[in-house]
Amino acid sequence: MSTTSKPNGTGVKRIFRASINAVSGLKACWINESAFRQEVMLCLVLYPFIFFVNATSVEKALLFSSLTLVVIVELINSAIECTIDRIGLEHNELSGRAKDMGAAAVMMTLFMMMGVWLCVLLY
Repeated sequence: MSTTSKPNGTGVKRIFRASINAVSGLKACWINESAFRQEVMLCLVLYPFIFFVNATSVEKALLFSSLTLVVIVELINSAIECTIDRIGLEHNELSGRAKDMGAAAVMMTLFMMMGVWLCVLLY
């Protein structure tokens, strides 16, 4: 078994390069995905509101986490869509199913976020 170094390096160098890639992914999603931009704007409006809500620290963490999860799932959905489009733009049942499932994941996350916010704010 031979050991070879990874092309992306190790340790701090790898973390730095991974961070550069992550920022590139955020930029690409911002530029190409209107749903991502809308969800980020929603977060920018609602994040500050968390500090003014009469809630426990755990409830505030739930509010913050539920918002952030929407953005995370949208990033994953956008990655799925890009991958499917890279494979081919012609209609394919499996490709359509994969895109629909990604969209469903975003929708379910939005429902969960709304449920968390309603539970915290109304009770």
